[in-house]
Amino acid sequence: MRSHYCTDLSKNDIGKSVTVCGWVNSYRDHGGVIFIDLRDRSGLLQLVCDPKDSHSAYEVANTVRNEFVLKAVGKIRARGEGLENPNLKTGDIEVVVESLEIENPSKPLPFVIGDKSVNEETKLKYRFLDLRAEGSFDKFKMRSKAAIAARNALDRLGFVEVETPILTRATPEGARDYLVPSRVYPGSFYALPQSPQLFKQLLMCSGFDKYFQIARCFRDEDLRADRQPEFTQIDIEMSFNTQYDVMRVAEEVLKDIFKSCGREIVTPFRHMEYKDAMELYGSDKPDLRYDMPFIDVADIFEKSSNEIFSNLAKDRKANRVKALKVEGGDLKFSKRQMQGFEEYVKKFGAQGLAFIQVKEDGLKGPLVKFFEKSELDELIKRCGLKVGDVVFFGAGKKKIVLDYMGRFRIFLANELGLIDPNRLEFLWVVNFPMFEQNDDGSYSAMHHPFTMPNNPDEPDLEDITSIAYDVVLNGIELGGGSIRIHKADIQEKVFRLLKIEPAEQREKFGFLLDALSFGAPPHGGIAIGFDRLMMLVTGSSSIREVIAFPKTQRAQCPLTKAPSVVTDEQLRELGLRLHKKEQK
Repeated sequence: MRSHYCTDLSKNDIGKSVTVCGWVNSYRDHGGVIFIDLRDRSGLLQLVCDPKDSHSAYEVANTVRNEFVLKAVGKIRARGEGLENPNLKTGDIEVVVESLEIENPSKPLPFVIGDKSVNEETKLKYRFLDLRAEGSFDKFKMRSKAAIAARNALDRLGFVEVETPILTRATPEGARDYLVPSRVYPGSFYALPQSPQLFKQLLMCSGFDKYFQIARCFRDEDLRADRQPEFTQIDIEMSFNTQYDVMRVAEEVLKDIFKSCGREIVTPFRHMEYKDAMELYGSDKPDLRYDMPFIDVADIFEKSSNEIFSNLAKDRKANRVKALKVEGGDLKFSKRQMQGFEEYVKKFGAQGLAFIQVKEDGLKGPLVKFFEKSELDELIKRCGLKVGDVVFFGAGKKKIVLDYMGRFRIFLANELGLIDPNRLEFLWVVNFPMFEQNDDGSYSAMHHPFTMPNNPDEPDLEDITSIAYDVVLNGIELGGGSIRIHKADIQEKVFRLLKIEPAEQREKFGFLLDALSFGAPPHGGIAIGFDRLMMLVTGSSSIREVIAFPKTQRAQCPLTKAPSVVTDEQLRELGLRLHKKEQK
């Protein structure tokens, strides 16, 4: 039907007859001559409908409106001198229309395409219109290139793509499963996979050695800007390897993905211990585009005449006292801003936010009176303070202090304009704790229960670390992986530590334990969040912008109105019945 996409044409095509198709982006009547900006996936091209050239085309042009679908036949000519549009790729040419057909009219639109102020739920309801906005197609074209680059890189490295089941059984991987009732086995349910974790381990037990998959995964969890109930990940597993082998493969894949999208990245990436990331930045995914690490000052505060600070500082295992220096902060922050900072950290559990300002005539602030001169001198030395600086202090329970000071660090970086949006800072965070304590005092696996512990015989669960690693970009976790447990006795021990009794182990994981007992090789891998990666590559503010048909924050699809009510007949076939309250 068409001979060219709109932006395939240039000055080199002047005089050529062409056929172009697309949507009316805008139209203008200038003294009896109608100009139409025609849009297809490639961009815009100006059509000129002059009754002198074609009266019939002009008559049709008189009836078109925005988003009508057109087919235009005509000749390319140069735009008149001074009429060029340097903002368009085709801004120096136009098509003199000889024939114009309306392939399909459009009803009045519910919103102006590309309007950033439109309610997101409305945009998702009419997602097919929202995707017509300028730049949308480019993001999905880039996504396609990135997926091809990942496949090519892994193929080059000897990996084999294998599809694993979508209908599987529920496994404890940290989030709720989406359940699918079985018609053939009434009362039984499949689960949609949170990841292909167990299947890729079974492939290693099968001798496949190197597996990958661009996998669809599902998690029924609370949503955020970078979360969706269904998502895509680049899933990788390999045998007879160390964590550093996995990291090298991941870096190679990421390097090729970024190259396909027009960016060059430098490998290898920097490494940082989990405990250092938490102690220095209050996050297991620190943004290293700016500095501002925490400084431990517990020993100085232990000598304080303030009993509250002194007592907190004495218990170094349970508590933390951290300093955060802001160079020139005393000159940049108003008193009102300083009060606002305290209100900000209180939202995350802080009791307050102490600070000291460095003035020409010495240190100032409510804390100064609690320290001797020698202790203040040590504080100046350790924090590297100079006139004009301000240093903030967080003190209290370890988990709470690291959390709110980590958030405060990011908050200050944004306030001070320290974040370069064009800078890429990759990081490997390694040696995560094996277990983390829940609010009820129980323990769960920080990554998942199939991760190899570094020191499985350590009596204190909180001191057991795992051979786990996350790849981080600009403060966002791109992916996580680990070396897996490949011996049944170690796997059974980890299950026991998680209070999974032998009967439950066999019932839920018997197939895995069997596979590990029949000569499983050492193996490990990683999963890279593809949606999150593309969000960063394209500079989008949410992964919803790089998913063709995303869900809302409430896991609903306004376009198809999913999830939806099913009929009583469908429920009867599945052997299910809903309580009236739930059905309502």
